[in-house]
Amino acid sequence: MEQHPSCLAMKKPNPNRRYSFKSILIILSLVLPACKSTKELPVAQTAPLLEKPKNIVLLIGDGMGLSQISGLIYSQKDASSFEAFPVIGFHKSYSYDDLITDSAAGATAFSCGVKTFNNAVGLNKDTLPELTILEEAEQYGLSTGLIATSSIVHATPAAFIAHQPMRTMYEAIAADFLKTEIDFFLGGGEEYFNNRKTDKRDLIQELKAKNYNVLHDYSDFVPKKFNPEKNLAFFTESKHPTSAIAGRNYLANAASLALDFLENHGEKGFFLMIEASQIDWGGHSNDETMVIREMQDFDRTIKRVLEYARKKGDTLVILTADHETGGFSLQPGSKFGNIKGGFTTNGHTASLVPVFAFGPAAKTFSGIYENTNIHKLMRLALGFVQAETEKNQN
Repeated sequence: MEQHPSCLAMKKPNPNRRYSFKSILIILSLVLPACKSTKELPVAQTAPLLEKPKNIVLLIGDGMGLSQISGLIYSQKDASSFEAFPVIGFHKSYSYDDLITDSAAGATAFSCGVKTFNNAVGLNKDTLPELTILEEAEQYGLSTGLIATSSIVHATPAAFIAHQPMRTMYEAIAADFLKTEIDFFLGGGEEYFNNRKTDKRDLIQELKAKNYNVLHDYSDFVPKKFNPEKNLAFFTESKHPTSAIAGRNYLANAASLALDFLENHGEKGFFLMIEASQIDWGGHSNDETMVIREMQDFDRTIKRVLEYARKKGDTLVILTADHETGGFSLQPGSKFGNIKGGFTTNGHTASLVPVFAFGPAAKTFSGIYENTNIHKLMRLALGFVQAETEKNQN
C-alpha cells in the first residue's frame, strides 16, 4: 500500500542511547517543521483589519459538511481556500420541527435569526414574516446582493429576500424581489419572473421600471464594470443552471463582479450572500464526482472573496453550510488525488456544520452554537444591534 510521507516515518530510537535536553530541543527544531503541510498556504492579508467590518460576505456551500471539505483538500495538490481562515467554529443546524433541517429553514436561521419549520423561507414558526439581514441592511443604507448556482428563487437565496410558507412557491418568491430594494442578484430562474402562470405579470419589465439593468446570458461571462447608478439583475438560465461538470463556471467571476459592483454602488458598505447550491445536489444523487467538482468551483470562488477581503481590510467573510447532505465519507482505498467517496443517505443529515471566518470580528465565530447565532453575530458586527438600542432609548 502506498504510504504518505509523514513525520512519523522515523527510525526506531536506540533505547540505550541517552539524549541531553539541549539535544532534544535541536532534534525537535529539525523535525517539527517537516511535519507541517508541504502545500503553499495563501499569503497574509495586505491591508490592516478594522475592528468592525464595513462589509459582510456570507458564503454558503449548500449541503457541505466536513467530509466534503476533506474530499476537496485531499483531491488537489495546492492548499484549499478553507485552510486560510484563522477562525473556525461549528453550528447546530436543526430546524424548529426536525433535528434534520432543510435548506429553507437552515437559511432562514442565518437570515432572520429564528428557528422555523422546514420548507419555510423568511417566516418564523408561527408563519409570521421576519425581517431578514438583507432587508435590514437595506434599511441602514447598505448595498445588498445575492448569488446562487441554482435558480435565484431557490430555498437558500429566497430565505434572504422572501416570506413564504413553502419554498416551492417560486413565482410568489420572485414577486417578493420586487418588494425590496436589493441592488444586485445573479442566478437562474428567469421564467419565474417573465413566464408566470399565476398572474401573467412580467417582472422583468417591472425590474427595469425600478432602475434595474437586466442581463440574461452567462455563456460569455466576463467580469466588467456596470453603471453603478443602476441596480443589476443577471439571469444565468431560464430555470436551473447546469452543473460544474456540464460546464457551468460562472461563480468565481460572479463573485468578483458583485464585489466590484457593490463597492461602487454605495458608500456605507454592503451585504452579499453567495451560495454554491449544487454541492447539495451531488449529495442527493450520491455522486461523489459531482460533489468534488462543485467543491472545487466553490473553492475558486472563496479564493476570490478572500483576495478582496485581504486587500480591503474592511470585509468580514463568513463561510458555512446550511446542513450536510448525503452522509458523505471518505472510504478505505482513498488516496491523495484519488478519493473514494461513500454515502449513507440521499437526504440531509444532522451533523454539526463548520463555520469559517476571516476579517474584522471574525473571532466571534469560534465555538459551538446555534445556527441562529450567525444572524446575531452579523447584526452585531455591522452595528445594527447598537443602532437599534440607541433608537429605542431615544
